[in-house]
Amino acid sequence: MSLFYIFGLILIVYLIVTLGLYIFQRKLLYYPNFNSHLKGDGLSHSFENINIKTKDNINLKGWFHLKDPKKKTILFFHGNAGTLDNRIYKLNFLGNLDVNFLIIGWRGYSGSSGKPSEFGLYQDAKSALNWLNSKGITDDKIVLYGESLGTSVAIEVSQNRDFAGIILEAPFTSMIDIGKKHYPFFPVKLLLKDKYVSKNKIKNIKSPVLVMHGKEDKIVPFYMGKKIYDLANEPKFKYFTNHDDHMMNFDEKLINEIDLFINSLN
Repeated sequence: MSLFYIFGLILIVYLIVTLGLYIFQRKLLYYPNFNSHLKGDGLSHSFENINIKTKDNINLKGWFHLKDPKKKTILFFHGNAGTLDNRIYKLNFLGNLDVNFLIIGWRGYSGSSGKPSEFGLYQDAKSALNWLNSKGITDDKIVLYGESLGTSVAIEVSQNRDFAGIILEAPFTSMIDIGKKHYPFFPVKLLLKDKYVSKNKIKNIKSPVLVMHGKEDKIVPFYMGKKIYDLANEPKFKYFTNHDDHMMNFDEKLINEIDLFINSLN
């Protein structure tokens, strides 16, 4: 068997795999059916099931916990995997703080209609903000909380708006950079439809920022979170831990950092 023939076979396989990555990339990026929620673990705070209609006629499911509209409201943007139920443990901690919270399920997640995409998630976030504004909760009372993929959405919609603050848990520089890390032998930049280039947008944020990241993160390398922190404008704060993986440990230390950050906001 000639080297030319072997090279041809390798090239054909490579092209087939590359085509497959391009066609199925959103199935590799978005995991709405992943569920690590422990049964019996329910929200310990009262909440209202809400529906939010987007401009492109997508119906979003969400949970809204209201203590007082005059208090800060955390708008929670979750990551690429799992349902609202997967965030109950976080919401129970956040609900213990003196804040309201709203969490939405992205399009295609948790009973929300539609299919996820970068542009679609941006529309979902803007619709959630409009919904809060319609309830009399102004931007200066809103703290955006982005988790993993949700950090890029939070950064996108925070540009040139005056929010009370932005919390970024395990942020990444861009989906292109993540793709190059996990698929180093493929032309990721050319293949990707949803690029989420946060590193080019973070400088446009004037609101106070808290960046949280674990140094043992095996999905989003810690150096990406550090880069986002370095690029962010003042005032900015960091909570970096030595042992946390991608999903940070919601312990007393982390919650105290969030509480201190929120209490420092105007």
